[in-house]
Amino acid sequence: MKYIILLLTILAFTSIILGFVLDLEYSQKLIGFGVTGLFLVVFPLFSYHRWKDKDPKDYMLTKENLDKMRENEKEKKR
Repeated sequence: MKYIILLLTILAFTSIILGFVLDLEYSQKLIGFGVTGLFLVVFPLFSYHRWKDKDPKDYMLTKENLDKMRENEKEKKR
């Protein structure tokens, strides 16, 4: 999965760079496809890949997590 994401990222950035560098009649389309590919394909794939085995409750500010954070701060100050 990470190789697919890397390949798609390289392709999107290549498309954007070629759109700026080359003087073609469809250069703006190259830039547009590159940006669209980054935000509609690469970013969701990257987010899914990074979060697929994690529990979202660990990152929410619940009362239990706030209490744990306060306890950790007290232990660090000692």
